[in-house]
Amino acid sequence: MGRQFTNRVLVTGGCGFIGSHLCERLIESGADVLCVDNFFTGSRANVEELLSHPRFELLRHDVTMPLYVEVDKIFNLACPASPVHYQFDPVKTTRTSVQGAINMLGLAKRLKISVLQASTSEVYGDPAVHPQTEEYWGNVNPIGPRSCYDEGKRCAEALFFDYRRQHQTAIKVARIFNTYGPRTHPSDGRVVSSFIVQALLDADITVHGDGSQTRSFCYVDDTVAALLRLMDSPFDVTGPINIGNPNEISMRELAELIIDLTGSRSRIVYRPLPQDDPCRRRPDISRAKEQLGWSPKIGLKEGLLKTINHFNELLRRPSSQMELGALYEANHA
Repeated sequence: MGRQFTNRVLVTGGCGFIGSHLCERLIESGADVLCVDNFFTGSRANVEELLSHPRFELLRHDVTMPLYVEVDKIFNLACPASPVHYQFDPVKTTRTSVQGAINMLGLAKRLKISVLQASTSEVYGDPAVHPQTEEYWGNVNPIGPRSCYDEGKRCAEALFFDYRRQHQTAIKVARIFNTYGPRTHPSDGRVVSSFIVQALLDADITVHGDGSQTRSFCYVDDTVAALLRLMDSPFDVTGPINIGNPNEISMRELAELIIDLTGSRSRIVYRPLPQDDPCRRRPDISRAKEQLGWSPKIGLKEGLLKTINHFNELLRRPSSQMELGALYEANHA
């Protein structure tokens, strides 16, 4: 007797920022969710409200090791995503991307199920083409301090398409651009969370470079909606598909907007631009619109206000005050 469909979904990195929101949406849709995380950057607190749910299961596991479970779909989100975290142990970061992809693809091949890879806009490096389309091969430094993440994700994409060609595995590859919202870690170096925390503490807002470099920010609910649509798309829709918001904003403008929305007394200070930091980043989402019928719905101001409210609540928790206080002191050193 063959394996019976139960709508059991595996989410690796499920205690992370995007992963925890994805787990919530899957539970709301009626799925049984197996959330896997090694807690390097993910937190149990992100899925606290799901722990008692009868259709949610949490397993501590590192995707660099094989995983033998019975599921019907796999979302592979496991990998540290901010420079602070992925540069902490760059060899481990590369192993997570590459060996993790091999293990999840092997599981999908054995079970004959779909597997979605959370890739990244970082595969484009510091792009010479603007906006970035999926046909662009990128401008990546293969030996720089960001290469553990950039090249690890590029290798994972190659593995996904080789499994498709060699084993007819049902793959989906999403290139996720800058995503923000509640549950981003306050000190992980992501620009939105960093600016918001600094503004709420009336600390200096640190902008790298001259502030003219741009990003395009997508609220987490929109990103998750796109991942779900991609997973449910026909077999021949493989990606890679850009997932992001095409509205571009400079870092200086973002800092000024957050100061305005928080009513902060912060001032903007400028620091050197990190090596290989992209100067411009904006997705072309034509393929997502055409193949998924998806485009972001939540505007930047609306999303920032939701995120500011989250960090306001976080600041009131005694467990967070020491860490956020240390962040304040670091910015006034």
